[in-house]
Amino acid sequence: MAPTATADVDRPTPSPSLGLALPANAAARLAKAGIDPKAYPTRPQKPEYLDQVYAIRSEPREHIDPGSRADRSKRALLSAATKVVHLTAHIGTELHGLQLARLSDQQKDELALLIAERSVVFLRDQDISPQAQRALGAYFGEVEVHPQVPQVPGVPGVTVMWPDLQIKEGGRPASFRQPGGAARWHTDLVHEAQPAGVTHLHNDTVPETGGDTLWSSGYSAYDKLSPDFRRFLDGKRAVYRSAHRYVDRDDPAAGPKFVEREHPLVRVHPATGWKSLWVNRAMTVRIVGLDQAESDLILNYLYDVYERNVDIQVRFKWSPHASALWDNRITQHIACWDYEGNEPRHGTRVTSLAEKPFFDAEAPSRREALGLDN
Repeated sequence: MAPTATADVDRPTPSPSLGLALPANAAARLAKAGIDPKAYPTRPQKPEYLDQVYAIRSEPREHIDPGSRADRSKRALLSAATKVVHLTAHIGTELHGLQLARLSDQQKDELALLIAERSVVFLRDQDISPQAQRALGAYFGEVEVHPQVPQVPGVPGVTVMWPDLQIKEGGRPASFRQPGGAARWHTDLVHEAQPAGVTHLHNDTVPETGGDTLWSSGYSAYDKLSPDFRRFLDGKRAVYRSAHRYVDRDDPAAGPKFVEREHPLVRVHPATGWKSLWVNRAMTVRIVGLDQAESDLILNYLYDVYERNVDIQVRFKWSPHASALWDNRITQHIACWDYEGNEPRHGTRVTSLAEKPFFDAEAPSRREALGLDN
């Protein structure tokens, strides 16, 4: 028997969280920020067609990196910290005694420069609302409003990072052998016309054991290459794709397609002026001008440089209310799923879009700029 119209009307509407209970830290943070946990999260109207996604942020826009106007000594920022710890020689710095929500504009500029120099910066015990997190992101660049993923209600561009919800929404359940999409090396939003700059992930709830995140340095990956190989790669362009597929109105029978754009394979950071190798295994498709077999051979080697050289990586052990701010122009990252979903994890993420990637043949590498011997 067909359902009646009345039955359709009376069917209960699923809760935004699909019946999941928010972790206590997350619920307290939202309540403090005046956000109703019962309305959490909201979901965007997902685009269906390829041309819709190409039209998002398709117009050129000016981007001035805050780090480019910072005092190179970063005195206002570093003198306010109670402790500054460089976690490795090449990547990763932890700042103690600072609150991101209370930084002055001068300190924000200097933080942007520190991120540009050290690739990723960590701060623990942060008291920061989703609204303040978005405001900081807007200082670094245009905040990306993701067309696919859940958001914090009333704060567009603050993405909800809640693995349990992702699985509940129909994502493939992760397992020990197949831990999921974030558990592979990648860089965010490489398909954009002006891709991601700084991403700020704040985790209010983390596993007691496991769940670390790792980052790898694009500056140092470039410096790992021989001088002749660097010269071969300099000026080359590659095709980068989106994480999601969309239907092509002009060829729907072909099935969903990725958004693809060309960018330099080696790019220069506007604040430091240093060259960075800019590839990632998840979303770099091919090197322009090479046969696919040639491109695959070279790209697989370049991926390995990023992924296998532990001396150019940093691994961060999260604690509740910690923040990580990294620069997607000069890094890859990967989430470690060794906690296997046995403990809750929840956070919010803001990504600031940056400039159109560019290459400058006269730019130095990081080690050249710092006078370090290869």
